[in-house]
Amino acid sequence: MRAMAGVTTLGEVAGALAGRAQESAIVAELKAGSEEAYAWLIGEFHQPIYSLVYRIVSDPSDAADTTQEVFLKVFRGMKHFHGGSSLKTWIYRIALHEASNRRRWWFRHKAHETSIEPSQVDSEENALLGLKDTLADQGESPFESVVHEEVRARVELELRNVPEPFRTTVILRDLEEMSYEEIAEITEVTLGTVKSRLTRGREALRQLLVEYVREVGPQLGLEAPEERESKVKAHSRAARDGRKIEVTP
Repeated sequence: MRAMAGVTTLGEVAGALAGRAQESAIVAELKAGSEEAYAWLIGEFHQPIYSLVYRIVSDPSDAADTTQEVFLKVFRGMKHFHGGSSLKTWIYRIALHEASNRRRWWFRHKAHETSIEPSQVDSEENALLGLKDTLADQGESPFESVVHEEVRARVELELRNVPEPFRTTVILRDLEEMSYEEIAEITEVTLGTVKSRLTRGREALRQLLVEYVREVGPQLGLEAPEERESKVKAHSRAARDGRKIEVTP
């Protein structure tokens, strides 16, 4: 049997084949207009798609409208889905396209208008809703929870300033926890391009966070990258200078 991409054992191959068979059955039900299949689709993808779109458009109302447009496109386009990619990949590709279009429209038409949407504080709180619960230790103290939420909110806030396409790549990899292969399929670029964009996106985000880490680092137990590198070099020097040479008689 020829090995399938991303699987290495017979068990994984069998699991992948079973997954594809199940997806094919769901797609067939969707194409047939099954209400149960569409209810499953909404339940499975609505929240992750909204979270992804929100991180791109940075506005709750626009994110809700765009998410609705995404599912309309999915429903109308289901008859044209032929399984060239996974259902998830296809839906995420539509979501990215719609979110990018909405973001460009916003900058052309609304960037200089006064927003009547919830305040910046509300927007930052909404940004936390899409974060995975596993990022926080369930046993942490209330203070630690507040600290983690503050840091996550600031990271998402600064992420909005990372330029495209690096921003989307960071979102898909570090927040949506997708594999390199999935990101390559969704964005229709090579694996090398995905890795390059991810590296540049992370570096851009790191630079945007340097001042924040420098300001609040002592209280939150964080260190700016240059401070950490300085300590590592100092420790290395001290270890080298203090090294003793033992002579065996």
